[in-house]
Amino acid sequence: MHAKFEELYNSLILKIDEIAERILTLGHSPSHRFSDYLKSAELKESGKVSEGKQAITEILDSYKILIAKQRDLLKLSEEANDEGTNALMSDYIREQEKFTWMYSAYLT
Repeated sequence: MHAKFEELYNSLILKIDEIAERILTLGHSPSHRFSDYLKSAELKESGKVSEGKQAITEILDSYKILIAKQRDLLKLSEEANDEGTNALMSDYIREQEKFTWMYSAYLT
């Protein structure tokens, strides 16, 4: 499980960078302070989890929130005729739905 968790971590780090670059491309400034993110985040820090299945359950819960937010962005980017953001969100959703399916299958 450790290798899979590291894969998720690395994937999310790249996504954060891509999103920040997209925000800059659109002429805006992304937030830079972790404290700002903590104030508005729906995803909350997990407590100490040492059991693999519990960790996967928490990851799946987080993905539900992420995918819902990405679907909202997908709709907004479509309305704004912003193909770049739309494509980015579509790619993220497709990838994360696959992760969700794989981890759900593992739990069952």
